[in-house]
Amino acid sequence: MGTARAAGRVRLGSRTDVEVTELGLGLAPIGGLYRAVGDRSAIATVDRAWEHGIRFFDTAPLYGYGLSEQRAGHALAGRPRAGFTLSTKVGLLLEPGGPDTQEGWPEGELTGVAPRFDFSYRGTHRALEQSLARLGTDHVEILHIHDADRHYQQAMAGSYRALAELRAAGVVRAISVGLTQAPLLARFAEAATDPPFDCVLVGGRYTLLDQSALDELLPLCADRRITVIAGGVYNSGVLAAPVAGAHFHYEPATDAVLARARAVEAVCGRYGVPLRAAALQFPLGHPAVRSVLVGARSPEQVDDSVAMFELPVPGALWADLKGAGLLPEHAPTPQH
Repeated sequence: MGTARAAGRVRLGSRTDVEVTELGLGLAPIGGLYRAVGDRSAIATVDRAWEHGIRFFDTAPLYGYGLSEQRAGHALAGRPRAGFTLSTKVGLLLEPGGPDTQEGWPEGELTGVAPRFDFSYRGTHRALEQSLARLGTDHVEILHIHDADRHYQQAMAGSYRALAELRAAGVVRAISVGLTQAPLLARFAEAATDPPFDCVLVGGRYTLLDQSALDELLPLCADRRITVIAGGVYNSGVLAAPVAGAHFHYEPATDAVLARARAVEAVCGRYGVPLRAAALQFPLGHPAVRSVLVGARSPEQVDDSVAMFELPVPGALWADLKGAGLLPEHAPTPQH
């Protein structure tokens, strides 16, 4: 492949006409992940992504307990609805007194609602109804089953059945699962045959630090023509800046993780390539991965992500990472 283009278009799966841009905007940060963002900055962030040609926006009810979806809806209102791809997620309902409150959403605590996990058939339909109302649209292009780590049986019996019907009815055009567990994603992809999933969203498991999706999930998806969308490519921040206090998989990074991230950064530095650029581009080396999602909470972060995504990375850098034992020899890498 040539140099990655943020605005480059790719089609999802083999049975859809849904297109996403090679770089998509993850909207957890505009829901106030870890710290407040506010409506103005959130909308400006989406606007800046649009200016760069990004047309793939991924949100979820969990993000800010509905705030991300509301802000996305406001930011995209008035844009040509056929001109962008919107994805959201099911698996939880937002209710007063919801029992599954999660830390990390300071603005969400002010909304008066909290999540309750529900992967039932009816709960899935209700969750989508809630999301469409917050987004101000009558459909989304992609619908993911979200974080069903402990709910596999209910998700397959309930959410998957609902998604299949919604896809057949045209309310959604592509169905997916989004998880941070690569083996469980593979289990979902194997089990869903009528219809198969069109794509999967793998969070943080195909990165410069974690290739646990490489040997089972990615070959399975390539064989079944299921598009892989890579999220969490900075592994919660350590691959953006491997400094003391950085996080890895939502926990404080250990000394060993920091050391490995700094070793990767040192190799990148020999080529004048920021670690962020290598982290954003690495997943697209695998033929099953067609799009990368990156979060941003400000227009400046969007600018940086686009610049890093499109920065030429020499092939020798990837070879040096393999030679140093920092990447598996059999991991495909971007070709420039």
